[in-house]
Amino acid sequence: MASNSFGSLFRITTFGESHGTALGVVIDGCPSGIGLSEADFLPELARRKPGQSAVSTARKEDDMPKMLSGVFEGKTTGMPITVIIENTNQRSQDYEKLRTELRAGHADATYQSKFGHRDHRGGGRSSGRETVARVIAGVVARKMLPSDVQIIGHTTKIGPHIAKTFDPAEIEKNPVRCADPDVAKDMEAFILQRKAEHDSTGGLMEIRVKNPPKNLGDPVFGKLKNRLADAVMSIGAVTGF
Repeated sequence: MASNSFGSLFRITTFGESHGTALGVVIDGCPSGIGLSEADFLPELARRKPGQSAVSTARKEDDMPKMLSGVFEGKTTGMPITVIIENTNQRSQDYEKLRTELRAGHADATYQSKFGHRDHRGGGRSSGRETVARVIAGVVARKMLPSDVQIIGHTTKIGPHIAKTFDPAEIEKNPVRCADPDVAKDMEAFILQRKAEHDSTGGLMEIRVKNPPKNLGDPVFGKLKNRLADAVMSIGAVTGF
């Protein structure tokens, strides 16, 4: 059995494959009466949309959300919210050789060994495209948070280049989303250099949460840092927290 759900009071279940018909999420635990429309998802989906720059994946997707349940007359009903995003730019033929070849550093061998039958197209469930469902859930979750809670994510290091200043206004102005505009240019150049060499690089990012609600988490195994690590480390590209 495979677990595709996370959370308890606010629980999400993601579904779909990179080259399947659609990806989506079922959100359970959202109170009724919260204003929600498909347009609410667009700004955040645009931020993660592929094909935005030379340092991201070249795949082109419109990422237009469709709400299937949990909302009536522009407000949540308290029932499960289901949102899907259809795949429209799959190039499954490009992955045909991966039907028999297992990529090192990916989940191919594990999926084959564990399940015996896997979707080789773009990694299937192990693809980074699964994160589109998390973005949708994050939009709903943010609507449930107190209005004074601020969440800021930014890149602090890529390769040898480390941010030295922090200006939140600069984060969305560069493709690496670094709060130091000067270092951001060096980060981008370094990634493109690695790309030209058919190589890749890692980096570090920081998430700052201002004015979080008090008394989150449980005393021992459910500490807040435990739960945060669990969520963040489930993202395929993340190797440390």
